Amino acid sequence: MNINFNLSISVFCALVLSLRCTAQQAPQKNYSLFHPVPKSLMREMETDRPDVTESPFTVDAGHFQIETDLVNLIREKSDTKETHTLLINQANLKIGITGSTAIQIGFQTYGRQKEKNGPSEAAEIHEGHGDLTFRIKQNLLGNDHGNFVLAILPYVKFPTSKYDENSRLEGGLIVPMLYKLPGEWKLGFQVEADRLKDKDQQAMHTEFLQSLTVSHPLLKGIEGIAETYYTYDFKEHEFSNFINAAVQMEVAKDFKLDAGLNYGIQHTAEKHYFIGASYRL
Repeated sequence: MNINFNLSISVFCALVLSLRCTAQQAPQKNYSLFHPVPKSLMREMETDRPDVTESPFTVDAGHFQIETDLVNLIREKSDTKETHTLLINQANLKIGITGSTAIQIGFQTYGRQKEKNGPSEAAEIHEGHGDLTFRIKQNLLGNDHGNFVLAILPYVKFPTSKYDENSRLEGGLIVPMLYKLPGEWKLGFQVEADRLKDKDQQAMHTEFLQSLTVSHPLLKGIEGIAETYYTYDFKEHEFSNFINAAVQMEVAKDFKLDAGLNYGIQHTAEKHYFIGASYRL
């Protein structure tokens, strides 16, 4: 109960800070949702995908960006259950509110989940639309200039899923960071605290995530991304480690495609295989 309360207070405070810290970035401080940044002054397109580490940059004020897993295959195995999930159009709509603040609305258009509780049990299949997520990204440093970028990203996920019958209200606070290094190298970090549902029972646990990602152009218009991260479940006192790789290709101005995998090293850690896209307007 105390952990739930403390996490709720943290998320609430971050939301309040997000709303109070608007218009701090001088180059775009006079622009807003209803007074968009001119095309000539827009920043380079930055995406939160395809790696787990979020981008600390916000969408330009008055502009929209849609990022989605076109197809995401997830394999998850615990001591008592094996789950295979197919997600179609797991999307994140991003809306620039001010020069340093953006809201994000995440939704899953279609999901199909197949669960099996042991080799002798028949598999259960559930399908339908997924959860709804609301996030606010507040850039604190480096949105328009400098080599270090920092943001906070509180979120709440609402249990609207039809394919996941155990969906619960979840939330957390994400703090992404980025260093711009010489030679077009980028080094990203992220720390995150979440309140999540348990995998095998109707209960909740607190989880911590820390990530490190490196990206660099491979060819003109194609960027390679390598990442590692871990999660720690405070309830089960359990670490899960992941090694991820992805490529992102700029197909046209403000339109990118990507593909990759998030591979859990432990046998109980999730394995993700995905193809995605991002578009800004």
